[in-house]
Amino acid sequence: MKILNMCLVSVIRRSFFQLAAQRGTKRTVLLIQPRSVNAYRTFVLSTWLSKNNLEDTTEKLDLDGWKDMMRTTVQEEISEKTSHTEEDPNVEATKELIEVLRLTTKLVPENITEEQFKKLLEHPSVTSKKQYLAFLAKKEFLKKAEKEKKARKRANRETLIIEEPENQLIKKFWERSEDIVCGWRVAQAMIFGQPVVFDMSYEDEMSEREMQNAVKQMMESEALNRRAKDPFHLHYCSLTTDGLYHKAFVKSYGEAWDKLMVTVSEKAYTELFPREQLVYLTADSPNIMKRFEHDKIYIIGCLVDKIMKNGASFARAKRLNLATARLPLDMYLDWGSGNKNLTLNQVLGILLALKDTGDWKEALKFVPQRKHSGFVDISLAEADLWKGAKKYGRTIGQEQSDRGARFSKRPKKHKWWQDTSS
Repeated sequence: MKILNMCLVSVIRRSFFQLAAQRGTKRTVLLIQPRSVNAYRTFVLSTWLSKNNLEDTTEKLDLDGWKDMMRTTVQEEISEKTSHTEEDPNVEATKELIEVLRLTTKLVPENITEEQFKKLLEHPSVTSKKQYLAFLAKKEFLKKAEKEKKARKRANRETLIIEEPENQLIKKFWERSEDIVCGWRVAQAMIFGQPVVFDMSYEDEMSEREMQNAVKQMMESEALNRRAKDPFHLHYCSLTTDGLYHKAFVKSYGEAWDKLMVTVSEKAYTELFPREQLVYLTADSPNIMKRFEHDKIYIIGCLVDKIMKNGASFARAKRLNLATARLPLDMYLDWGSGNKNLTLNQVLGILLALKDTGDWKEALKFVPQRKHSGFVDISLAEADLWKGAKKYGRTIGQEQSDRGARFSKRPKKHKWWQDTSS
């Protein structure tokens, strides 16, 4: 009888526990957890089992509490469903607008991120929303075209490697080695190089699209400076942490932003450098830049405007009592009807070329050819200046600055309601 009871105990214990599943290639049997025992059934085979019976750990089921819990969970699910269905009417209208534009084959991106959709909701009118959607669609198309172009280049490169044997005499200079050399030059420039300041305090005067264009031009400027023979020490002044410019830089550069070889500061350039060395480059300045000065610190205003905002950088420089200068574009280039606005990377390229060569004709090659008809004959221009200087007994530099002053002091036409008596 004792042996029978022990066998029954082993059977019951086996029924109380789950066997672990086969793990990998090994078969292991583990006791994971006891199965739940029904509270309303007891099974006693003998007095020996009743004496050694385990304590009943099951609790009485509280039906009222269970009903209350089920009611609250159902109400929460209903509230969540109603909150998802009852969306903001602006969200519903924007989604309908996107669907209508897609059905009418307008410019709409295929994929819209959550961040882009939030920015889309901030646009007040339907026209501005359409313009933003068209901008996103063009951006998406350009990304796809760039990926396809890279894929074609990769395929062509693979075919060239297969067709042409490797050159054993002249080894290729790897891009990694070139990056190391360029990085070493920039590191030396950060210690001994001439500073160039980018004024980053214009973020409140630009739209989101203008901000993206400015960041793109700044990235091209940094890359151009990194590849230069004698790079500048770039300073990004008045760059507030977690500001619009800072967020755009972090988004564009990613982890490389912290490793970028530039000096970033929230302070203004007037707090970092002596005022007598600062020269603000602005197209509205009456002073023509005649030569590159290696002891000066040139300031470039990071303002990209689709709508012309004349005088913004010049007014800021005058307010800070700083020296100003403009590039001699009229003296060397035949502009015609093209505008004289240059991008940030073009201005930095001109400064780099002037620093290396001192030749304006070489430096102004960074100006796109679509904006001008060619270079002016420098000899004729200098001869004209020499005749004017000889006539009035002045030097060529005085004649040149006098012409710029006469141009800037032309009488302005006043409106009929303006008081001209003062």
